[in-house]
Parts: sequence; C-alpha cells; structure tokens
Amino acid sequence: MVGKKYQREDCVRLLLAKREELLAHGIDRLPQRSDFENEEIVAVKAFLGPWPRALEEAGLKEPRSGDRCDKNREKRRRARRRARQARKRANTPEESHDE
Repeated sequence: MVGKKYQREDCVRLLLAKREELLAHGIDRLPQRSDFENEEIVAVKAFLGPWPRALEEAGLKEPRSGDRCDKNREKRRRARRRARQARKRANTPEESHDE
C-alpha cells in the first residue's frame, strides 16, 4: 500500500478543508484527530507538531500566550517552596505533651 505524499502546506490545507467541511454540515468545532485517517494524522503531526500546535499553525486556533511559560515557572517555584516547607515540618521533632 503506497501512502499519499504530504508536505507542510498539504497538511495545513487538509486541516482547513476539514474545518470547512464541518462548518458546511453545521458543526461548529475544530477538527479533531478522530475526523482523519491514521495516515493523515501522522502527516499532520510530523509536519506541524502536536495536535494543538498543528491547529495553531493552520490558523484555526489562537496561539498560546507568551506569558504561559512565566506562569508555569511560578507554579513550579511555589510547588518547590511547599515541598521544602513540608520536608522541614516532617524533619522537625514534634513537641510531646506528656505530663
């Protein structure tokens, strides 16, 4: 079985065509992997990256915000701080109330 040869532009056109097809049928949503054959999914992911990024590349989805990395970095810092505090509490001997 010989598969169709895809290029980056073909993948973008494929996603846009599927979006138009969905809209023509009255379905207002982004194309999902389940809308495509396996060969098409592999090609799209190979040329455009993971599915959400592929939709961004095709102009179907808003790009992720630039400050997303900063928010995630701050979340990791808070998690490390909480983990350090938990370890410190676990290593501190508790006062006993034996009277």
